[in-house]
Amino acid sequence: MKKPEISEVGEGVSHEVLPVAPSMGPALQSVRAPTVLEPVDRRVVFISGVAILLAVAAGFVAQLLTRLIHLFTNLAFFGRFSAAPVSPADHTLGAWVIVIPVLGALVVGVMARYGSRAIRGHGIPEAMEQVLFNQSRIPPRVTFLKPLSSAIAIGTGGPFGAEGPIIATGGALGSFVGQLLKVTANERKALLAAGAAAGMAATFGAPVSAVLLAVELLLFEYRPRSVIPVALATATATGVRIAFVGGAPAFGMPDLVQPGGAALACYILLGGIVGLASVFCTRAVYAIEDAFEKLPLHWMWWPALGGLVVGVVGYFSPRTLGVGYTNIEDIIGGQFVGTAMLFFCLMKFLSWSIALGSGTSGGTLAPLFTIGGGIGSGLGALLVWLAPGLGVDIRIAALVGMAAIFAGASRALLASVVFAFETTRQPLGLLPLLGGCTAAYLVSTLLMRHSIMTEKIARRGARVPTEYGVDALAHALVRDFGLRPVATLAAEETLEKVRAWLASGVEGTSHQGFPVVDAAGQLVGVVTRRDLLDGTEPAGRRLREVIRRPAAVVFEDCSLREAADHMVHEGVGRLPVVRRDAPARVVGIVTRSDLLAAHQRRLDDALRQEQGIGGARTPPGPRVPHPA
Repeated sequence: MKKPEISEVGEGVSHEVLPVAPSMGPALQSVRAPTVLEPVDRRVVFISGVAILLAVAAGFVAQLLTRLIHLFTNLAFFGRFSAAPVSPADHTLGAWVIVIPVLGALVVGVMARYGSRAIRGHGIPEAMEQVLFNQSRIPPRVTFLKPLSSAIAIGTGGPFGAEGPIIATGGALGSFVGQLLKVTANERKALLAAGAAAGMAATFGAPVSAVLLAVELLLFEYRPRSVIPVALATATATGVRIAFVGGAPAFGMPDLVQPGGAALACYILLGGIVGLASVFCTRAVYAIEDAFEKLPLHWMWWPALGGLVVGVVGYFSPRTLGVGYTNIEDIIGGQFVGTAMLFFCLMKFLSWSIALGSGTSGGTLAPLFTIGGGIGSGLGALLVWLAPGLGVDIRIAALVGMAAIFAGASRALLASVVFAFETTRQPLGLLPLLGGCTAAYLVSTLLMRHSIMTEKIARRGARVPTEYGVDALAHALVRDFGLRPVATLAAEETLEKVRAWLASGVEGTSHQGFPVVDAAGQLVGVVTRRDLLDGTEPAGRRLREVIRRPAAVVFEDCSLREAADHMVHEGVGRLPVVRRDAPARVVGIVTRSDLLAAHQRRLDDALRQEQGIGGARTPPGPRVPHPA
C-alpha cells in the first residue's frame, strides 16, 4: 500500500470545494476543505444595525417602565393619576400601607400563573438560562408581561430596582426580534445581550459596564461578532437616556480626594468583608426560596406572603419601599450615615430577600447596592473612629461596599468596578474599587460555588460556565499533530485484495479509515473499515467505485479547532492533511484522538508544578495515541 512522504498543514470552519486533477474520475473532481470564518463580516454589520434599533426601543422602554412605576406608586399610595416622580416613603396611609404591597403581589402572582412563569424573579438568571439552553429564545409574551408585572410590584412598594426588569425586558425584546429574523443562534444571543445591556445603559447611563455585564453574564465570550453589536447598543441607549434626563451621573457624589496607601489597604480589607456579606445575602435568598417551596400553598400565592413582609417592614421603615435610588445616592454621598442608616439597610435586606425569595417580579441590583453601600459606610465609620490617621473616607468606603457586594454576589467583577465609576464619575475611586471588588470576588469564589445569578440554574442540574479561557484547539496547528506516514490505498485496487490485506493484520491494517489515491498519488477519497467490509459490496469492485462523496480534507496550517469543526460539519472522524498549493496530495492525517492529545498541554499548564529557575523541568504527561 502507498505511504506518501510527510510534508507539512490551515484555516476553516465550514468548507470550500477545491478542484483537483481530472485523473480522479468524473464523479470526484473536488475535495472539501475548510474555509476561514472571519471575525467580522457583513452579517456583523447587519446585526449591529438591528442592535442599534433595539437599543433605541430599549431606551424608550426604560423611560416607559420608569413612568409606569411612578404611575402605580401615585395610584397606590396617593390615590392620584400621575406619572410624576414620587417616593412611597412620603405616604400618609399609616398602617394601611401594609395592605398595598400584598395587593400588588397578588396581581403579580396571577400574571405569573396565567401569563408566564418566566416573569418571576429578577430576570437575569432566566435570560442566562435561555442563552445557555434554549438558543436565546425567550417567549415573546415575556416582553410585555415582565415590565408590567415589575411596574406593579415596585409601584406598590416592592423593594426592588427598576434596572433588573428593564434589563430582562431589553433581553426579551432582543430575543423576540432575533426570532422574527432569519439569524443563527449566536446572532440571536448577541441581539438578546444587546437588548439587555441597552436596558442597563438606558437606566444608569453606564454603557461600558453594561457591555462588561453582558460579556460576564450573558454572552459567555469576548468576540468581535458579539461585542460590537452590544457596544453599539449600549452607546445608543445611553444617548436616548441623555435625550430624556440629561447627562448627569446616576448617583451624584462630592469630589473625592486621593486615598493613601494605608487607606487603600483598608478599602481592600473592607471589600473582603463585604464579600462575606455577599455570600450571606446569596445563601439567605435561596434559603428563603427553599422555605417557600415547602409551603402547602400554590406558588401563585407566595408573592402575597412576601408582600405582607414588605408592608410590615415598610410601616416601620418607609424608606425601604420602592426603588430607592435616592437612598443609594445619600449613602455614598455621606448624607445618610450612622445607626439610622444601618437599621434601614437591615430592614431593606429583610424586605428584599423575603420578597425576592417569594418569587415576585423585581430587580436585585439596586437592593444589593443599597445594602453593600450601607455596610461599607458603617465599616468606614468604624475605621475612622478606631484609627482616624489612616485617611479612610466614609464616602469611598460606601462606594467600595456598593460595588463589592455586587461583585461578590454576581461574580461580575469588571462590570462592578466600572459601574461604580460610570454612575458617579469619580476617577479617584477607581483604585479602591478595583482592590475592594477583587477582594470580594476572591472571598466569594472561595466560599460559594455559584453566584446569585447562577445558583437557580445550577439547582436545575445545569452547568453554567464560570471561566472564559482560550480554546486549546484554536492554538494547536494541524501540522504539529497530523503530519506522519499515512497508510493509503490504491484507487484501482479491488475490494477482494484490500479485504485480504485487512485480514492479514500487518502494520497499518488497524486503522479505521484510509485515504484512497490514484496512480499519480492524487487523493480520490476516503474509505472506512466499515465501507471495505460492507457485505453488500461485491468483491470484484474497485475502491474508486466504493467512494460515495468528495474527500473532506484539512490544510496543514489549519488549527485543530478548524479541523474539529470541519469533522463535525462533514460527519467524519478523520481528515487527510494536504498543502494549500497541492490540495489533492496527502501529507498526513488528523483524527479525533489528535484533538484529545492537544489538550495535554493545557492540562500540563494547569496541573504540573515545576520550579522555573534552578529546577529540573518535568516532562509533559503521556501523549494520546493517534490511530487513524
